[in-house]
Amino acid sequence: MTGSSGFIGGHLAEELAKRGDEIYGLVRKTSDTRWLEKLNVKLVDGDCRDKESLRRAVRGMDYVFHLAAVISAPDWETYRDVNTKGTQNLIEACFEKAPGIKRFVFVSSIAACGPSAAGRRLKEDDPCRPISDYGRSKLLAEQIVLGHKNRLPVSILRPPNVLGPRQKELFESIRLIRRRIKPLIGSGEPQTSLASVEDVVKAVLLAAENEKSQGQVYFVTDGRDYAWLEIADAIAEFMGIKKFFIKVPYGLQYIVALVSELSGWVRGKAPLVSREHIVATRKYYWLYDGSKIEKELGFRVGMDMRATIRKTIAWYQDQGLL
Repeated sequence: MTGSSGFIGGHLAEELAKRGDEIYGLVRKTSDTRWLEKLNVKLVDGDCRDKESLRRAVRGMDYVFHLAAVISAPDWETYRDVNTKGTQNLIEACFEKAPGIKRFVFVSSIAACGPSAAGRRLKEDDPCRPISDYGRSKLLAEQIVLGHKNRLPVSILRPPNVLGPRQKELFESIRLIRRRIKPLIGSGEPQTSLASVEDVVKAVLLAAENEKSQGQVYFVTDGRDYAWLEIADAIAEFMGIKKFFIKVPYGLQYIVALVSELSGWVRGKAPLVSREHIVATRKYYWLYDGSKIEKELGFRVGMDMRATIRKTIAWYQDQGLL
């Protein structure tokens, strides 16, 4: 598994560990492995840009889950090298050293498809029009994976905005709202599809173990469309905060993002928040139809947004992080 130390990858590793599966996680020397250390995960040093390390990692594997990606980078070359070329390297390593694998599951993103029209959910066979370098790099990676579907059993999942414990942006939102700071996000209309990390993990395993998923692409959602502020309101409700919010307007958020980008450029690192992200949540709609995976693989939603927020806040409280 690549990306095992990340948000979705860590939860996938937890579920596999519960099942008693033997798990190998590809990690870099800089990876934060504290959650994996509690599980029966064998850590393998490597990098998606280092094909030889991938050859060693995939040898003898039954399933390969590819979740590693750079989401925020200072330039196109980084997105391309990690997300696109890294996927090419892993696919080629599987073809060379693990041609008998049962499934290669690539966890892509709705960013690869791009935004939808207002009030219309995109389907998997709609044309892809990504608007970010991240999305373009993931779409190119998808094309590489599907280009090998006649030689390897491959499946692709496109999760939307995923909520759950250890999701960084959600944690930052919880911390802000706890301080009664409420960014004004979006237009107030339903603008995004969502999914709990538990449901995304469930979908990944369904795709890995069901023959019908061979060569297929699936959106994974909880079946509802949400306004961005619904998430903030749910956080406030489950934390018992009812009034006195400092509301951060869109213009100020944009300025903060610009400062963050400049700071990242000076330090040679990806910004903590970008103008692209601020614009994407305000201007665009990210609505997707998740019925295909339900019909073909029997996927059923387990948790909606409110249940996920409630569980996530309880988890952070149990961990003493709030």
